[in-house]
Amino acid sequence: MSIKTAWFALLALWLALAASPARAAGPAVLDTGNEALPLAPYLSMKSDPEGRTDAAAMFSQAAQGNFSPLPGDSTAFGFTRGATWFHGRLYNQNSREQRWLLVLHYPLLDNVDVYLRYPDGRVEHMASGDTLPFSARSIRYRHPNFWVELPQRTEVELLVRVASRSSLQVPLAVYTPGAFAELERDSQFGIGVFYGGILVALLCYNLVLWLSLRDASHFWYMCHVAGFGLVMFCLNGLAFEYLWPNSPWWANQAIPVSMAISQIAMHQFCRVFLELEDRQPRADKVSQALILFFVLMGVASFFVEYRTVVRPMTLAVFPGALFILYLAINSIRLGYAPARVFLLAWAFLLLGTALYASVSFGLLPKNFFTEYGIQIGSAMEIILLSFALAYRYARLRGENERLVHEHNEQLERHVARRTSELSTALEQLAEANQRLRESNRRDALTGLFNRKHFREVFEHQLHHANEHRQSLGVLLIDLDHFKDVNDTHGHLAGDECLRWLGRCLHDSLVEHGALMARFGGEEFVAVLPDTEGERLLNVAEVLRLRICGEPVRYAGNSITLSASIGVYVLRPGSGIGVDDALHRADDALYVAKSRGRNCVQAAEGVIPD
Repeated sequence: MSIKTAWFALLALWLALAASPARAAGPAVLDTGNEALPLAPYLSMKSDPEGRTDAAAMFSQAAQGNFSPLPGDSTAFGFTRGATWFHGRLYNQNSREQRWLLVLHYPLLDNVDVYLRYPDGRVEHMASGDTLPFSARSIRYRHPNFWVELPQRTEVELLVRVASRSSLQVPLAVYTPGAFAELERDSQFGIGVFYGGILVALLCYNLVLWLSLRDASHFWYMCHVAGFGLVMFCLNGLAFEYLWPNSPWWANQAIPVSMAISQIAMHQFCRVFLELEDRQPRADKVSQALILFFVLMGVASFFVEYRTVVRPMTLAVFPGALFILYLAINSIRLGYAPARVFLLAWAFLLLGTALYASVSFGLLPKNFFTEYGIQIGSAMEIILLSFALAYRYARLRGENERLVHEHNEQLERHVARRTSELSTALEQLAEANQRLRESNRRDALTGLFNRKHFREVFEHQLHHANEHRQSLGVLLIDLDHFKDVNDTHGHLAGDECLRWLGRCLHDSLVEHGALMARFGGEEFVAVLPDTEGERLLNVAEVLRLRICGEPVRYAGNSITLSASIGVYVLRPGSGIGVDDALHRADDALYVAKSRGRNCVQAAEGVIPD
């Protein structure tokens, strides 16, 4: 055979294969060794973009070989429109089991229709999905499921129609009742550990911490745990099973709402924990924009078609995850120590979230790690974030203790300084008050006591003298012709004469313990304790002689003064008061002036009889 002939033969063979129908996959054989069997290797598929083709037409299409094998046996197809049909054949060789449970291990599908065609042409139809009440399912289980009758050694044709606004994932499997019970037991144990042992425990623990500490990071951590737990509760189908089994509308609506709550709490917790407002203000604005985006998406989910909201929200997980990763790394670079634990915790969650989102878009096949990676990653993230919060709190407490210690030291220094200043001020105030009291008691010109204070002290001295049976000598002094001094030399000269007389009185009478005051104008008064008779008159005469013997020098002038003095003695038990004593001394002064001035005049009784 020539080379040319061989090429024509190969081309003819290729055209024949291309024109022939696709080879149908072999039947899924169920025997005693296959009590649980995934059906992906035995299925073929065909898209129905309009979603209007019926089961009879699709059975015919499958018979003609128009169905295609699943690409790489993958059961995740991302977001699709219309409906997708899956075809396969089941052959039961198990002599003990004729009743099997068909389970579609993805709880978020809207409509699932199962058709079984038996060899006698009989077709059975069953429906499930989250657009129907939960009671429509064969058993109460979070994933759509159907009881199927498979007679022994009989091939039954399986046709499954799936339509959903969410991500299309069709991991079909069949189980014997015993095998499914084992699966459910292990699954429920894992779910109980995740929700009860981790989420609820940490939620309650941080609730107690928040109530006692009132720290915003613990509050937003609680919101993050609660929001993320609600998302997982919805994605796992548990919310539809336990919370709202009779509300298909809310079963679908709860998914975008819980996603929005989870993302808002996640980014807000990140803002508070990493202290973005103070440490990274520009990044904080971006974080606020992401929060606003998810708020708008959550509100829009009540008015906009499901796919239009869920798809951008799911897509936003990737840039949001990378942004938080950047924030954590940058916080470490800026020297924020708690960000190290935060980064480790977030790495687990971001990895699990990225795996789950990749399956939703058909980027990765559905397996144990991609299906449960988000639970595993979130569990590690939540535990590590709890450690991060404890570390952050310990760090803040240490920082607060340091600041309090420094503040106390500064406060002590400030208090000591202020105390010293206050003590000095109080001393100065006391001195000022003393000076003020003195100024209120003294005559501003002469420095002697003023008339008011003199009277108060005189009253006290009189009381004391009566108690101790002592006499008081009273001198009333008046300058002679003082008006002539003012008229001749001026009032300033007159003031100097009064000041000089004040000094003269002080110098002459202080040794006698006299109480001295300016009584008014050019009149002065003095009270001498325990002094009377000749002794009192001698003191008065010495004072008079000194006044007239020492001229006052002012502005180059010598001013000669003289004084008239009235003398009176207050004896104990006389019953005479201050006013009467002053009045009698004034009478004696008047007599001295009438005698020609510059003399001492004793009142009646000064010299005892």
